[in-house]
Amino acid sequence: MNDPESRLALLRFLERVQVRDLARTRRWIADEERRQAEHRRGLQARPPAPDWLIERGLSGREAVYVHVGGCWTAGRRSKGVDRDHARRALAEGVKPCPQCRPDTELGFVDG
Repeated sequence: MNDPESRLALLRFLERVQVRDLARTRRWIADEERRQAEHRRGLQARPPAPDWLIERGLSGREAVYVHVGGCWTAGRRSKGVDRDHARRALAEGVKPCPQCRPDTELGFVDG
């Protein structure tokens, strides 16, 4: 290992390995930046949450609850509706969610 030529060859080899590792790390960084940008674009393109939800029963036919949009108890069978539709559903006897109280939010007075 005292030979300066072999020492220089080892250092050149080490340099090539480090350059390759740096290039790989830069690719990883670029890939992660691309993923984060796609994620941000996806969040921005997401439609706004509806203001009101009607939750359907298991059959998918009858409405079982009216919710305020974003209610944490609204199930997967919920569909966004406008204010008038939500008020009409309450007037027709669909129960208001006891958690988010859409009847209060809508100013709905029974009777």
